[in-house]
Amino acid sequence: MKINIINKSNNELPDYATIASAGMDLRAFIEHPFILQPMERKLIATGLFIELPIGYEAQIRSRSGMAFKNGVTVLNSPGTIDADYRGEIKVLLINFSKNDFTVHTGERIAQMVIAKHERVEWEIVKELNETARADGGFGHTGVQ
Repeated sequence: MKINIINKSNNELPDYATIASAGMDLRAFIEHPFILQPMERKLIATGLFIELPIGYEAQIRSRSGMAFKNGVTVLNSPGTIDADYRGEIKVLLINFSKNDFTVHTGERIAQMVIAKHERVEWEIVKELNETARADGGFGHTGVQ
């Protein structure tokens, strides 16, 4: 699938690390390194603008290594970029650790997954089909 992209950064385009990767790394595009303090959140520019076809979204997700090693994650993960959005892709990072985290331009800060989605039309009914689970909610299967 081909997607139109404008890259106003000096970073390489998002790319897949392996043949089986679902996500592409997004890189920070900032003038100067800055410190993300504990519990601080900040919107990080990427310099990227995309044109998705209708029926697709770009999901912005945390990088597992950055979350595990540094406690820095995408706050609204996964964030959604809709097909009609034409602004710059920005990543909302938060530092959940007890240590400062420095963000540098070109640093891989998140991953982006392009996903197909459906639109629904609601049909109002009086009752729903029965299932074995019924209305069993949070924790209904136990802890083992």
